[in-house]
Amino acid sequence: MEAEERDEADAPTFLSSAAEVARLLHIDIAVGVPESQRARHLAHAVRKPLLERARLPEEFFSPLMTAAVYDPDPSFCRWFVEPAVYAFGRRRVMTALLNYARTGTDAEQAGAKRAWYCAHVPLRADRSPAYAPGGSRDSALDESQDVVAEWLEYAASLDRNEA
Repeated sequence: MEAEERDEADAPTFLSSAAEVARLLHIDIAVGVPESQRARHLAHAVRKPLLERARLPEEFFSPLMTAAVYDPDPSFCRWFVEPAVYAFGRRRVMTALLNYARTGTDAEQAGAKRAWYCAHVPLRADRSPAYAPGGSRDSALDESQDVVAEWLEYAASLDRNEA
């Protein structure tokens, strides 16, 4: 769906996205926390449980990507991108971010650009059981050179259009 066809008022928010990830993890929605702080509170609450899992069910992918894209803080969107990279692979995460950048609303495009940096997180056994010794991980999940090339081509086309 093209950005101009989408109504940004109908788009998810960081709070709704973080709440969906928390719901999938069976973490309370932080009722006693002021609404202005609730999204960050939920993001903090889900970070460790997400990284402790070597695998996540498919239903986590979209909410993780949405939360990463809608997180207004470029330092913290990693809390959603990193577990997605470990669970679903760098290639799939980068492809989703490229799709947001190409077809998303203005807010989604900006969020995809912020999250793109985090998708390059180093993959380490001490960060996730997905890479623990003796674990089996399909290296194709993390092959992303072609997606990076597409991103660079997309970014270059933006620069040409602005000139």
